[in-house]
Amino acid sequence: MRGRFITVEGSEGVGKSSNLEFINEYLISKGKTVIRTREPGGTAIAETIRDLLLDAKQTSISVDTELLLMFAARAQHLSELIIPALERGDWVLCDRFTDATYAYQGGGRGIDPPRISVLENWVQGSLRPDHTLLLDMPVAAGLERAGKRSVPDRFEQEQLSFFERVRQTYLEQVQKDKERFFVINAEPALEKVQKQIKTVLDLILAK
Repeated sequence: MRGRFITVEGSEGVGKSSNLEFINEYLISKGKTVIRTREPGGTAIAETIRDLLLDAKQTSISVDTELLLMFAARAQHLSELIIPALERGDWVLCDRFTDATYAYQGGGRGIDPPRISVLENWVQGSLRPDHTLLLDMPVAAGLERAGKRSVPDRFEQEQLSFFERVRQTYLEQVQKDKERFFVINAEPALEKVQKQIKTVLDLILAK
């Protein structure tokens, strides 16, 4: 039996790391074999691409180069890790996937969605996440949280307006695929956020 493919999406400061750990542990407690991974990244080649994409010193990367590098990393990630895991029956839990490309390279950078869709269909074929949890909160509050934790990477250095477009695009993606998406209010205290997530995971596990 094919495993499930669960992705967690959200802009800066929404608490993806803490909540991915919670999701991972909860699914394991329910008897699932979970492969936790991230995008861009997840394999040696894809992690090398990630380092390049997030390097704040790389100021000359064009928007097209950025988009193509994202899908190059994704192609390797799929062939080497995600697809084999799903075929084994494992559950794959991924920190961001193609919805992030529509949000960041589409909404943020202004690349037309049909151009992204061509690459999505080429690299992924019919494969899409089974379930996506979108951690959502006001952009300014998220950036304030993110600013307290580390030196900003190449994306985190963008202006507020960039992240407003990212958030808006994420919410538009939800409207296009309401069956797949679960929107989590990430603004309250972590305990309250994880209570929402547990409710969603119980629904997913019941399917």
